[in-house]
Amino acid sequence: MLAIREKAVGPDHPDVAAALNGLALLHRQQDRNAIAEPLYRRSLAITEKALGSEHPEVASVLENYAVLLRQAGRDREAERLQARALVIRAMQ
Repeated sequence: MLAIREKAVGPDHPDVAAALNGLALLHRQQDRNAIAEPLYRRSLAITEKALGSEHPEVASVLENYAVLLRQAGRDREAERLQARALVIRAMQ
């Protein structure tokens, strides 16, 4: 599905970022954090580039990624991402 979407709209399209975020969420829920983390990072990079760093979708990816980091015991990193998401949400 991801490969099809990338081929259809290009690798830097927001639809690809959304698919990556969903795939990362699935892997996180199955305790496959090592697979999920790079998917979150790629989703975040694409979303920021395509929609801007203050877009609500960026906040969504940040929040999901923060959950993964908390599960991994990386609370400081998670707090940083969550704080950034809160700033974005406050601007809406």
